[in-house]
Amino acid sequence: MAFEAIFQPLKFKNLTVKNRVFRSNVSGRFDNYDGSGNQARINWEVKFAKGGVGAIVSSFVPVLLRGRIVPNYAMIDNDRHIPFWRAVGKAVHEHDCRFILQLSHSGRQRDIPGVEIALGLSSTSKSDPSHGFRCQAMTTADIKEAVNAFAEGARRAREAGLDGVELHGANGYLITQFLSSAINDRKDEYGGSLENRARFVLDVVRAIRKRVGSDFHLQMKISAVEHADAVSFFGIGPAGNTLDDSVRVCQWLVEAGVDAIHVSTGAFFPHPCNPAGSDLPVEELVKTYDTMISSGDLGFRNYVLFRTAPDIARHQWQSTVPAPEKIEGLNLPEARKIKAAVNVPVICTGGFQTASVIAAAIERGDCDAVSAARPLIANNDLVEIFRRGQDRADRPCTYCNRCLVNVVENPLGCYEESRYPSRDAMVAEIMSVFNPPPFV
Repeated sequence: MAFEAIFQPLKFKNLTVKNRVFRSNVSGRFDNYDGSGNQARINWEVKFAKGGVGAIVSSFVPVLLRGRIVPNYAMIDNDRHIPFWRAVGKAVHEHDCRFILQLSHSGRQRDIPGVEIALGLSSTSKSDPSHGFRCQAMTTADIKEAVNAFAEGARRAREAGLDGVELHGANGYLITQFLSSAINDRKDEYGGSLENRARFVLDVVRAIRKRVGSDFHLQMKISAVEHADAVSFFGIGPAGNTLDDSVRVCQWLVEAGVDAIHVSTGAFFPHPCNPAGSDLPVEELVKTYDTMISSGDLGFRNYVLFRTAPDIARHQWQSTVPAPEKIEGLNLPEARKIKAAVNVPVICTGGFQTASVIAAAIERGDCDAVSAARPLIANNDLVEIFRRGQDRADRPCTYCNRCLVNVVENPLGCYEESRYPSRDAMVAEIMSVFNPPPFV
């Protein structure tokens, strides 16, 4: 078989996945305001299961109401959500695909705070530098509540019959806010040294293992290098954790009971390196960013910049974006170093959509599997395309990031019109996630 490395099963301690391509965490506002899920979410996940991926990592699933990034994301903060996630898992399993629930908490990094919670919780009381969302440093009691919520989320995922959980410890969310030397300014046992900054996530891992045992799959997504100083209009500051820092954290995570490491990058989201793009679609961004004007102290500033000085915004962003030919596999060097330091499988994310690139990365030992989001949004059946021996889709993802800038207001999908015969065809594909009709 062509690209044989892609289609070898991947065995973790407690889970076997049929191939080496994972759908990484991504989703839109498909669900209900109260955190319950609906059929659109199921339809969304089934698109990728039918398309041949070995496993799906769910979207950002909040373990607490105060930890969601936007309303209309299905949550895992209460037992009432177990039946819905059971339905998601059942639908995905029908296509021989595994489903891994991503346990998440926004901390201070929220896109659209809900009406219920005005102030985020974080490792710090400093507002987030992207949008200016205000927050307060968590007390010890807050930390214990969050640790317990992650453990309860894992229990609920197991009771729902899902195949495992992933801790979202990357891209600027709560776990990153504790791990990061650029964000965490605490003076207690959860701040200061790397060991102290890692205490929160290690407490979470141990609590999960205590709650669900040692035979349920648990992986961790981490930003291997933070690049916290990447965009100057977000404010110049320290660069954050280095690769050596992250290697040590990954070793501690494995010692505590993590079964796999998922390698990403960046101390905030979106970040010029994640998701790295061919351009910053400022004109498209202006159409949707107005939703966020009142969300944070810097929302209006950002909107004015995008609307009146798009070339400045684009230049600031593009000055740190990798060259287009380097987007695919951007994180492979970091994944290789982490893989050499741990004895569990390593998954790497980063624009993967070329079979020969993926197969070569696995064969070289850079990683054990790859994950992708945008390329699979563009071509849901990408893995089946590889299976037919084709190296790349006929209409590959352009890394334009229009999917990203539309998602705060519009259904998630590919918004690159050049990939479709017409705008109507593009809209029809985006709206297909609403058929079949609602889950009851």
